[in-house]
Amino acid sequence: MVSQIMKTTIEIADDLFERAQRLTEEGLRLVLRQKQSTRAKLPPLVTVRGKGLTNEFKNASWDKLRDEIYRRHGS
Repeated sequence: MVSQIMKTTIEIADDLFERAQRLTEEGLRLVLRQKQSTRAKLPPLVTVRGKGLTNEFKNASWDKLRDEIYRRHGS
């Protein structure tokens, strides 16, 4: 896929530019505020109460842990 970059220069009146800049900033603030409020509504992380790893796996390598996880799921 080929991507092209184009740059264009236009001249607009100072008052129109200032209004456009304010609207752009307000729009960005609105979008960021909505994203923050969405993030705040996520449910808490799920945790499982337990005593941690069994002695067999406390110092095990990742390979051993992974093999045990997938042991009954086929290869």
